[in-house]
Amino acid sequence: MVTAVPRLPTPGRHTGHTDDTGPTHRTAHPRRSRAITVRHLGPNWYAPVMGTAIVATAGAGLPLGVPGLRTVCTAFWALALVLLLSLLVARAAHWTHHRDQAKAHLMDPATAPFYGCLPMALLAVGGGALVVGRDWMGAPAAIALGAVLFTAGTLIALTVAVAVPYLMIVRHRPDASRVTPVWLLPLVAPMVSAALGPMLVPHLPAGAPRATLLLACFAMFGLSLLATLVMLPMIFARLVMGGPPPLALTPTLFLVLGPLGQSTTAVDKFAVTAPGVVPAPYDQGFAVLAVLYGVPVMGFALFWLALAGAMVVRARRRGMDFTMTWWAFTFPVGTCVTGAEGLARHTGLVVYDGLTVALYALLLAAWTVAAARTTRGLVGGRLLAAPRSALTG
Repeated sequence: MVTAVPRLPTPGRHTGHTDDTGPTHRTAHPRRSRAITVRHLGPNWYAPVMGTAIVATAGAGLPLGVPGLRTVCTAFWALALVLLLSLLVARAAHWTHHRDQAKAHLMDPATAPFYGCLPMALLAVGGGALVVGRDWMGAPAAIALGAVLFTAGTLIALTVAVAVPYLMIVRHRPDASRVTPVWLLPLVAPMVSAALGPMLVPHLPAGAPRATLLLACFAMFGLSLLATLVMLPMIFARLVMGGPPPLALTPTLFLVLGPLGQSTTAVDKFAVTAPGVVPAPYDQGFAVLAVLYGVPVMGFALFWLALAGAMVVRARRRGMDFTMTWWAFTFPVGTCVTGAEGLARHTGLVVYDGLTVALYALLLAAWTVAAARTTRGLVGGRLLAAPRSALTG
């Protein structure tokens, strides 16, 4: 979903290290190489956690009776948990030993939005614990883990949703030509909280605690939705008037699917949870919202999927090589899978079952390619190499 470098490439700028097959400059000193690997681990690396976790949660809701499917989904969730724990340790080391670089990331308008990936990774793994992790951990442990990750992820999501736009306004001051879908990352994080929170509502005491959490999630839904509606016209206008993005950034167009699919998923969760939590007629209002909101938004998501897909095909024909931006093909598409699953549940239409399966097949293909190419880049030492300019001055 993101690039593997602290600063995203821009037109005419050669980074020399975003392609996992391209040339890299290696230093001869082994200790220096090890420090560089930690130093240049950015917040973008939480994207594989998100992409892996959504394979688990989306697969668990498929309208298929495939034997062993749930076990495979649980294995994906376990992998996402391991990746999350590993990255939390590595990023802690990054902040401890390379604080200057970490602060530089925050001051970089191309990198700061990726701090939205951290809360979404926490929330994605937390949601997976509630959906499939309980099969291995047991319900009490899964609920406890889900609650901890939801609390931490939500607090960070709300902080990032305010802090990153604040930095963009007062410090970054990017011009209109630099608008990219990456700017959505800190804004969509509260929407992920909104979709996860309803699953914890039944585990709270009946009455005010349950209603408070559900309505708090609804408020985060509104926060993220309205912020996204402000940002989307800027992204579309940038494409129409400024032309296609740089080749390496073309996959980030798929990030627009994130708030669309996640918001459709959220209204489904509200509708499922509301009966007995909020009084009538508001409980039924959520069920109405799930269809009247979800159907048109999913329609726009499919439009954007076609447009972004065409742009990716164009970029690929023009030489777009692998970068970590390819992880944008996973989590956003996965949210559309869970959104379509909810629409199938509320409408009873088989067309949404078919859409769910088709989107999940796309998700699996995207995850397989991104994971394989990322592994290859890591083994070759290229994805975490320092920018060429940092080594050559």
